[in-house]
Amino acid sequence: MPNMHFGHGKFTESTIVERLVGHFLRSGLRYNLGLIGVVLCVVLLCMPSAFVTEGPGPTRDVLGTVTLENGKSAEMIVIKGAETHKDSGKLLLTTVNSYGVSSPAINAEVLAAWLNPQSGVLPREAVIPPNQSVEEYTDKAKHEMTGAQDSASSQAFAFLSSQGVDTSNVKVSMNVDEIGGPSAGLMYTLGVIDKLTAANETGGKTIAGTGTIDDKGKVGAIGGIRLKMIGAKRDGATWFLAPKDNCDEVVGHVPDGIRDVQVDTLAEAYAALVKIGQGKGDSLPHCTVG
Repeated sequence: MPNMHFGHGKFTESTIVERLVGHFLRSGLRYNLGLIGVVLCVVLLCMPSAFVTEGPGPTRDVLGTVTLENGKSAEMIVIKGAETHKDSGKLLLTTVNSYGVSSPAINAEVLAAWLNPQSGVLPREAVIPPNQSVEEYTDKAKHEMTGAQDSASSQAFAFLSSQGVDTSNVKVSMNVDEIGGPSAGLMYTLGVIDKLTAANETGGKTIAGTGTIDDKGKVGAIGGIRLKMIGAKRDGATWFLAPKDNCDEVVGHVPDGIRDVQVDTLAEAYAALVKIGQGKGDSLPHCTVG
């Protein structure tokens, strides 16, 4: 093989600048403007945005178990002071994953979410008020989750008492992971009722849902219901209990393979659960607009 020799020149900053200027002059105005435009677009896409992106979050079976921080598993709903009953199906609470809350999402992530029909984009101030820090927002979400659990217990006891079930010595606690906010109230409530009754309410089906629950048993509207239905379908649900006040967002956006059911109160939600378990869910009301 012949010897190959490489010359080594000494490059200075001025030499590099001269060569770059020469390259630009030789390349022509149109080429250079296009190159500058590409660079500016890349820089812009990498800059922080003023938006939060959302996607379908994980679901949790309130009748099942969760993994604790110590790595051990525990029941999501823990009941003491009464006999509990197994159900052959699942009751899934649904969530939304938010990106850009703790640190801003970049414009490229926002653009990708905007183009994805299974994602959502919101102004950051619609999620975190301008006068609220990330820490305050997180603390509020945890407080709302605790309130949802307390409401679920009290409303489940009130409902069971009306059915002649003695709950005077019953204590309920809940194990949750990174779930925040009040939107799991309905599913927690149904989970407590299910575990304290002998009936196999789900009939072996996987039923998802969402909604707050107030001190009168009213099921309240929540955010991100379209994404929650997508997450429910992904995780095997064939039924979805939707708050009546969210029906305008449900109509036209129910994933194939899921049947939505409009509910306005805890009593309606439990009656729907029983009918679904009995195979009589076809007569339950769909969401409608107006």
